[in-house]
Amino acid sequence: MLSARRTVTAVLAGVTTGAAQRASSRLPGSVTEALARTNHRGEAVTLAEGPAVALGATLAAVTGSALAGAPRTAVAAAVAGLGAAAVGTYDDVVGARPDQKRDKGFAGHLRALQEGRVSAGAVKIAGVGVSALLAGQALSGRSSGFGRAIDTTLSAIVIAGAANVVNLFDLRPGRALKVGLMAAGPLVAGPDRDGSAAVAAAVTGAAVAALPDDLGERSMLGDAGANALGALLGVGLAARLGRPGKALVAAGLIGLMAASERVSFTKVIARTPALNAVDLWGRRPPSREPAVEAPATPVAEVTAAPNAGDVTGAGDAGEPGAGAGGR
Repeated sequence: MLSARRTVTAVLAGVTTGAAQRASSRLPGSVTEALARTNHRGEAVTLAEGPAVALGATLAAVTGSALAGAPRTAVAAAVAGLGAAAVGTYDDVVGARPDQKRDKGFAGHLRALQEGRVSAGAVKIAGVGVSALLAGQALSGRSSGFGRAIDTTLSAIVIAGAANVVNLFDLRPGRALKVGLMAAGPLVAGPDRDGSAAVAAAVTGAAVAALPDDLGERSMLGDAGANALGALLGVGLAARLGRPGKALVAAGLIGLMAASERVSFTKVIARTPALNAVDLWGRRPPSREPAVEAPATPVAEVTAAPNAGDVTGAGDAGEPGAGAGGR
């Protein structure tokens, strides 16, 4: 059974996230328009879910960690959560502009730099990296010398890597939130002397609160929400694990990011029955288009592009496995 402190932390995250989502309906028209997107059904959705989730999860993570007697984890959660949310919001808004559309994937961001331009995605990558490094320094405060440098680096890789990997799954309604919930589960159930369970409880509460609107395709996480949830999970992992554990997780996250450049996670999930069942749970059924009478003359077969199923609607749209929900 979860401790009362973890339960309170999860409830605080859920209540704050829900309140922020409701408040988003009263945002100025210019902000609402900047966060508006059209999904694959041609329906209007909003990216306001992302900042709401980031705020709720971060506030609760900081509060829960402080109550658990882990001030370093509280500082790390504040820096990583808010930092990832800020640059994620920037990428959600600026990255959707027409001149940014082709700057997708690491190759696209590097190409933009070679051309003398700084893409919104590059700003996000740098911002997440800097906030992860600062959070890693906060977590490794008791170390000294070379050992502290190693701990800080490993923690930063885990935090930044988790932020990016959760964002890689934000391609279908509810998917990134489900990934966050599954990753948070073991941390919530573990010891909480280091504040890691409180951080995971905050992620859990915020994700549960956001899930109905996300599955209902009324809103989506975007980079702001997905990066923030991932960064907070990274803080929890870095606070919980020792040096060997952080090195192992860092290697796994780097492997997933490398694989995402060549492999469609959506196709892998669709081909794996168990994963596909979890992915489809709670989602609306696909749109049913009216039947079209077959043409009288044969037409050439059109072959879909390898990642045609991963077209995204915001954020790093078009990256294999990345973005704000190709929905």
